[in-house]
Amino acid sequence: MPVGLYISVPFCRTKCSYCNFASDVFSQTIFHRYVDRVCRDVEQACAVAGDSGGCFDRAVDSIYFGGGTPTVLDITQLEGIFVTITQNFDVAKGTEITVECAPGTLTDQMIACLQHCGVSRVSLGVQSFVDREAAAVGRLHKRETVLDDIARLRSAGIANLNIDLIAGLPHQTAQSWEFSLSEAIATEAPHVSVYMLEVDEDSRLGRELIAGGSKYHAHFVPDDDLVAGLYLTAGERLESAGVNQYEISNFARPECESRHNLKYWTRKPYLGFGVDAHSMLHGVAREVDAVRFSAPDSLEEYIAGKEGKRTLVDRSAALEETFFLGLRLNRGVDLDRVAEQFGNDALDPFLAPIAEFVQSELLEKQGSVIRLTPRGRLLSNEVFQRFLAIPQASAV
Repeated sequence: MPVGLYISVPFCRTKCSYCNFASDVFSQTIFHRYVDRVCRDVEQACAVAGDSGGCFDRAVDSIYFGGGTPTVLDITQLEGIFVTITQNFDVAKGTEITVECAPGTLTDQMIACLQHCGVSRVSLGVQSFVDREAAAVGRLHKRETVLDDIARLRSAGIANLNIDLIAGLPHQTAQSWEFSLSEAIATEAPHVSVYMLEVDEDSRLGRELIAGGSKYHAHFVPDDDLVAGLYLTAGERLESAGVNQYEISNFARPECESRHNLKYWTRKPYLGFGVDAHSMLHGVAREVDAVRFSAPDSLEEYIAGKEGKRTLVDRSAALEETFFLGLRLNRGVDLDRVAEQFGNDALDPFLAPIAEFVQSELLEKQGSVIRLTPRGRLLSNEVFQRFLAIPQASAV
């Protein structure tokens, strides 16, 4: 089975106040050392996978450069990673190659580099088409920047575009959100991702919100009810424009779903390289369904060669993953297929909570398929937590 590759580039021009990723602003002097380490890891992927108890096919059908902002790298550095990948993996013709970009980082030379490297898809971290909202969280671009980037990418033949939006930014209102949605639809981008603002201690804005302070425009963040309403509005507006929801946060025109991200939700194998990059491979040992391993989330530790974490996924854990990952998708989980893979008895502990969630309208059931309702997507963590709490001894 072809594998997907994820390359983490944890460098940014500026750290957005809402960001809880393992990325930050670093001196360019460290870029070269980082790229060298990533390339070494790509070269040693087979040995690392074997040591971790996993196996994979060298055939690749998706590559995803995420971050951070991969386009802050020097062109020769980005090309160097691509060359190393092609030297160590069999990249199939038609492979989906995605690069995340912050609007304003796409010089003409960088776009030419993406063309040369075979990039077929670009994900733009727009977050808002309202300049005031973007500036409030530390984004450096304006609406005109985004539209110019889109026009130049299309002129270069890269038309498979994603636009990221965030519901819940400071100063956001129902009216300003409608403007951002209208602008996203007007671009005719084939893919749109909509995220609700996360409030946690891993971001400056999240910490300020928890503390009840006013830094980072925290006192202008809309309340939870409005954020939920913005998310539901996004679904309605995008669906009416032919950009259909296929996952909790992702919408696409027909045949434009993210092939790489679908690997995560359908438990297909993938390898991650770089800071905080995660991998999942089929297990070699009979009792191991899969092996998951990750790199350190510290740049210094990663470059120093410190080992990351490894988790062996038995059939019980694989069954949990099948539910809470599969339910992220609008197509849901087919209970008949689950029973075929894990055995009929494995489903027994899940039947009562499934019935309960159907009764409370968090899940809907059609034939053998269960899926989240619109309300269930808003409360998806509550649903997933219940599935994780169910004993599954019979699945082992």
